[in-house]
Amino acid sequence: MTDLGLYIVSEDTKIVDTMKTIDAGENAVAFVCRDDKLVAAVSDGDVRRYIIRGGDLDHPIKEVANYSPISVPANEQIDYDSLMREKCITALPIVDEEGRILDIRFLSNRYFRKRRVALPVIIMAGGKGSRLRPFTEILPKPLIPIGNKTITEHIMSRFGEYSCDHFDMIVNYKKNFIKSFFQDNDNSYDIDFIEEPEFWGTAGGLKLVEGRYESTVFVTNCDILVQCDYADLVERHRADKNLITIVCARKKVTIPYGTIETDSQGKVTGITEKPSFEFYTNTGLYVIEQGFLKKIPRNTKIDITDVIENCIRDGEKVGTYLVNEEDWLDMGQLDEMERMKRHLNVK
Repeated sequence: MTDLGLYIVSEDTKIVDTMKTIDAGENAVAFVCRDDKLVAAVSDGDVRRYIIRGGDLDHPIKEVANYSPISVPANEQIDYDSLMREKCITALPIVDEEGRILDIRFLSNRYFRKRRVALPVIIMAGGKGSRLRPFTEILPKPLIPIGNKTITEHIMSRFGEYSCDHFDMIVNYKKNFIKSFFQDNDNSYDIDFIEEPEFWGTAGGLKLVEGRYESTVFVTNCDILVQCDYADLVERHRADKNLITIVCARKKVTIPYGTIETDSQGKVTGITEKPSFEFYTNTGLYVIEQGFLKKIPRNTKIDITDVIENCIRDGEKVGTYLVNEEDWLDMGQLDEMERMKRHLNVK
C-alpha cells in the first residue's frame, strides 16, 4: 500500500512546498485534496510552466493544479497500466465513493507475462555511430559489445522473448563487417540484410522494406533497449488504429544551477534553485503500419521524425506508448553505454 502522505497536499499548500513533495516522490506528481477528497493533480511540468509564466512560488498550489484529475473507483475492475498509458500519466489514484484516496497505483513496465507477438522487426543499423567514436572507427555500432553479446544480439534476444525471430537489418556503414559477423556466428534468428546504397537518414532506408510485409512491424534503432510488454504495446497500437506508435520514456532533468527569471526591462521576477523539468522523449522504438512506409519518399535522405511530422500534418493517427525512464537504455553516447552495462549486469 502506498504511503499517501508522500503524495498528497492541500489546496493552500504553497507551490514551493508542493515542489518538494513532487521532487520527493518517484513519479513527479502530487494530488490535491480538500476535506480529504481528491480535487486536483499537479505535476512538475505544471509547476515548470507556471514558473516560466513568472508565477510566484509562495502562492497556493490551487493556482497551478489541474482540477480534472484522472482517478478510478476502488470497486472498478480495470487494467491500471493500460489506462495510464492511454492517458499518458504515471500515477493513478484509487478513490472511494466520497472521492477519498485509498491508494495510488504507479505505472510499471518491469514485471509482465511474455506473450507471443511474432511480428517482423526492422533494425536500423546503417548509421556511422559518430557519437561513439573512437569505438566506431573500428567496429560498426551494431557490433559494439555489451558484455559477451553485441548490442544487436541483446535487441534480438529481447524480441525473441515474444517469438519475434525474423529481422530485417538495414545496413550501410561497414556493412560487410556486420554481415560477416552474423553469417559466421551461430544464431537462432532469421536475418535479412537490406543494403542502403547511400546514407539516407533514420527513415530513408526504411523505404527499402516497403512491400515485404502486409501488416504491422516493429522498427528499432540499433543502439537502444526498451524493457516493456511488447504484446501490450502492439495491442494498444492496434486498438488506437495508429499509423505509427512511438515508444516514449518519461524523463526528468534537473538543472544544476539556480535559474533567474526577468521581465522585459531586465528586472528579476523570480529565482528557482536547481529546477527540474519533465518531458517525454523518443526512445527509438516504434510500431508501424505499412501505410507509414508509403509516406517516405524514395531514394531520399530523411529522418523518421520528419516523416512523423508529415503524418501529423496530414491528419494521420500518431500515438505514444509510455515507459519509465529506467526501462529505456540508450547506447548512443559513451556514458549511456556504461549505464547500459550496469543495468544488464555485464562488464
